[in-house]
Amino acid sequence: MPAEPFRVAAAVYGILRDRGRVLLIRRAATGYRDGQLSLPAGHLDGGEDAVTGLVRELREELGVEADPRGCRLTLLMHSAPEHAGDREYFHLFFTVDRWMGEPFIAEPGKCSELCWATASSLPPDLADYVAEALAATARGESLLLRGW
Repeated sequence: MPAEPFRVAAAVYGILRDRGRVLLIRRAATGYRDGQLSLPAGHLDGGEDAVTGLVRELREELGVEADPRGCRLTLLMHSAPEHAGDREYFHLFFTVDRWMGEPFIAEPGKCSELCWATASSLPPDLADYVAEALAATARGESLLLRGW
């Protein structure tokens, strides 16, 4: 019997850079990697393209308005399920070159901290898959297969 077709579960991530630093958020009360640093991110809603979803997530999480023309797909990570009952994912990492507004914690129920980290010296409590993605982008890779 043929395998079930892959149904995409997709998340978008914003890599906001400023003076050699990258903006990180500390996840809180979401049930997924709470307490770890990550990038601003979220799942795509049905009926929206990846850039529209990214712009929406950055507005919801950081209170900034990203310019869609300044959002460049940098890396696609295709990850295997992390545990039983999980799904495989497409993680779309975008470099965000232009935005308006000063980032702040716009969803305090999901984020407890914002911090700028030097891209060359990322904190040890950064989520492992995000650290792998940032390292891959620094190497100029555009595709990363994780967990296969």
